[in-house]
Amino acid sequence: MRQGKGSTLFQIFLISFMVILCIIMLYPFVHMLAISFSSPAESLRLGIHLYPKQVSLYAWERVLGKHDIWIGFGNTVFRTVVGTVCSVLFMSMGAYPLSRRYLPHRNVFTLLIVFTMFFGGGLIPTYFLIKNLGLLDTRAVYILPGLVSTFSMLILRNFFQAIPDELEDSAKIDGANDLRILFQIVLPLSLPVLATLSLWSAVGHWNAWFDAVLYIQDPDKQVLTTFLRRVVITGEDLSMYASNTTNTALGYQEPIKAATLMFTALPIIIVYPFLQKYFVKGTMVGSLKG
Repeated sequence: MRQGKGSTLFQIFLISFMVILCIIMLYPFVHMLAISFSSPAESLRLGIHLYPKQVSLYAWERVLGKHDIWIGFGNTVFRTVVGTVCSVLFMSMGAYPLSRRYLPHRNVFTLLIVFTMFFGGGLIPTYFLIKNLGLLDTRAVYILPGLVSTFSMLILRNFFQAIPDELEDSAKIDGANDLRILFQIVLPLSLPVLATLSLWSAVGHWNAWFDAVLYIQDPDKQVLTTFLRRVVITGEDLSMYASNTTNTALGYQEPIKAATLMFTALPIIIVYPFLQKYFVKGTMVGSLKG
């Protein structure tokens, strides 16, 4: 069907808008990547940095040679993998009974769970709760307090509700119990929404830093983002350049900050394309069902 002039102009506007939006979102990433591979003198050059005109690997050698960053990397991988798997597992086990219409007082349970989305205990009571539970300075504090996301569990419940009841009825006739129905029928049919929620949880765990600052004192249990915070905000590990002139010190510091930032961001950026195909589908299906 032939499109009118107004429709064509609107399509051109949309494409132009998306191109501009992509440039705005991608340029900071390209800029930091270029700075991380630039020489000290090049990093101080004003203007747009799309690629390093004077290539130097000094910043990456300095960052990758730090023992602390590998400890933080290991702890971050641990909390991301274990936290995501446990979170999706427990949210599935909570969402499945809430999706079944025969569950007594289902609406009351749902209301109590939704209540936690809007009201929390506050920072200080939460800290004392964590302390009394013996979770201070343990890696479990990365996993247990945020084990179940109410918002994600409601999306999962809505997705489970869209699965025909006849599948569950036929499985029960064959002798399957609730756990077998959940793990062998419901979850395999819910891969798009599970992939979406896994991505949300993994990104949240990878970027989290506040709980590490608040609850962890042991340097061997710190995560990667706390190392990034020390380098970028407080300038720790960069004081060795204080004796140099100001411009020279800044020339060394900026590539190191950029390399640390890229080292922190790259793993989750690499994983994202493999889950992106599930992302839109899982979100839309889970959000539209009643």
